[in-house]
Amino acid sequence: MILVLVLTIAAAVLLIATPSGAAERKPPPVVVDHHVHVHSPAILAFLPGYCASPGRTGKCDPEFSNPLTVTDLLQAMDAAGIRRARLMSTGYLAESPMMVPPAPDHAEIVRKANDFTVALARAHPDRLQAYIGINPLTPTALTEIDRWRGDRNVAGIKLHLANSRFDYHQPDQVKTLAATFRAATSARLRIMIHMRNRAAGYGAEEARIFVNDVLPAAHGTPVQIAHAAGWGGIDSATLDALGVFADACERDRKRCANLYFDLAAIRPGAVSGKDKAALVALMRRIGLGRFLPASDWPFARDLVAYYADLATLPLTRSEWRKIARNAGP
Repeated sequence: MILVLVLTIAAAVLLIATPSGAAERKPPPVVVDHHVHVHSPAILAFLPGYCASPGRTGKCDPEFSNPLTVTDLLQAMDAAGIRRARLMSTGYLAESPMMVPPAPDHAEIVRKANDFTVALARAHPDRLQAYIGINPLTPTALTEIDRWRGDRNVAGIKLHLANSRFDYHQPDQVKTLAATFRAATSARLRIMIHMRNRAAGYGAEEARIFVNDVLPAAHGTPVQIAHAAGWGGIDSATLDALGVFADACERDRKRCANLYFDLAAIRPGAVSGKDKAALVALMRRIGLGRFLPASDWPFARDLVAYYADLATLPLTRSEWRKIARNAGP
């Protein structure tokens, strides 16, 4: 009888002392959201034609063309307790080959979109850092990088290989991408890249090409890889690509010294427990300090809900605290 009473009291104490599952999974406030967007007026005017283009392979997400403002972004950040964000220009859309026929004023749209993004960061220096958007396969890419050389309001460049229709198996395109990395390094701009392209077979082989033939061109410049080397969610292609990075980092930690992965649009609540566990295992191999909290706002409009969903990844509380405090260089 005494033993039963003791066990009952102990169980009650544990229930009081241990947070509920929901509380355990509630992430601490994120310091920096490393991947957000606000479309410029020039891009908003361009989007109807882009979304209706016969060169697209699918429909635009309704949130994609929503005319949200920097005020909307800052309110979402405030609601989630997020102080700072990296603001990515969507100027690269204007020179996407998915726009058929190409916009005759595509270069001007790129410039206006980047001017707009940099102006927002200049107006909110304590909240936002600006990344200009370019298509590395276009003649305007290096010119646009050089235009912002020495501007302290510009933190980096944003590249989107899916929108650029980049092909890892075209050596000339790989060389051009590496040249873009070198130009960014010369201009002292960080590099943020959505490296997954539209090829059906994307995965380990493409990641190896990136690691061996593109990444060295950064020469120590911080490189942020969007969506944990995928394009949102967690699937076999993302895990295969990220596995290549895990192998490379384990072989040579210096190679990963300036390499980071953001967790934008991961949405683990929509994937299997097996895939979530596989992602976390790769994150631990690479090092949790290499993973940056990110949302891809406005695709994740409610930042409180997005980061609560991200907390369903099977990480410990201390691991979550570490990731929430991560702020890329």
